[in-house]
Amino acid sequence: MFDELRQLLEKIAAEHGAEGLARAESLSVERRRAAALPAEAAVIVGDLADAEGRYRGRIIGRSPKMQALYAMMEKVIPTTYPVLIHGESGTGKELVAQAIHQGGPRSDKPFVAENCAAIPETLLESELFGYKRGAFTGADRDKLGMFQVADGGTVFLDEIGDMGSSMQTKLLRTLQSGEIRPVGGKSNLIVDVRVIAASNKNLKKMISEKSFREDLYYRIAVLPLELPPLREREGDILLLAEAFLKRFSGQMGLELPTLTDSAREALCNHRWPGNVRELENEMQRALALSGPMIAAEDLSEQVRAGA
Repeated sequence: MFDELRQLLEKIAAEHGAEGLARAESLSVERRRAAALPAEAAVIVGDLADAEGRYRGRIIGRSPKMQALYAMMEKVIPTTYPVLIHGESGTGKELVAQAIHQGGPRSDKPFVAENCAAIPETLLESELFGYKRGAFTGADRDKLGMFQVADGGTVFLDEIGDMGSSMQTKLLRTLQSGEIRPVGGKSNLIVDVRVIAASNKNLKKMISEKSFREDLYYRIAVLPLELPPLREREGDILLLAEAFLKRFSGQMGLELPTLTDSAREALCNHRWPGNVRELENEMQRALALSGPMIAAEDLSEQVRAGA
């Protein structure tokens, strides 16, 4: 049934384009009938528009691939199962993780995030599980790890593909038992957390290369989500660009600038290897260097190449 609805939504997008889909989302039931949209399409488009409204301000996008993501999130959010978010760097994986936590049954409990790629493996264990006083040189007091801080809430492990093999084994044991042992501790502690992991790497390929544990993968990937790159989000580039300009101009007390046709063309033609993060930086730069109108020449050289 879900596949049929997805196919129906994709058919609407193909026939009416991204703009047509956006217009369909805002139509009343009567106006949808006037637009000759199928009744099933009217229902599902309305449901997805409502879902997007719940994430607006955190996640911005109306492209078919983002609508599919919203639909999957609606199924994932009410559960407490582990989630694995896969997506390229800069696509907004932590925003999706936050939305899952804030919309779910643990929203009144802590959301604690850690980037596994940013911390040496020798320190990652103490960051996740804490340590006891005297565990190592400089440990002059007990310290809670993020699993204890987030007890009852959510732990977000970003770039889990960069986690070393020893730490993978210890994390797997925690996911299996619901227990942690602080570094230097003599007994286990019970914790109750929902784990949301994310990676920009192909974890299945890493499994075949013996660099990521297969049993850990199936523990964290109970509910997998795929976050599309910006280049595949038809119609979302300008939507995001204007949202960033509105936010940054408001923060700086500036008049909201207008994107010229040449700037819009350049933005839409650029491949955005850095995804949403790159677009956000580009809009900050353009706002700082331009006036009330942002033209193609106000954009960076690599983006201007698309004009």
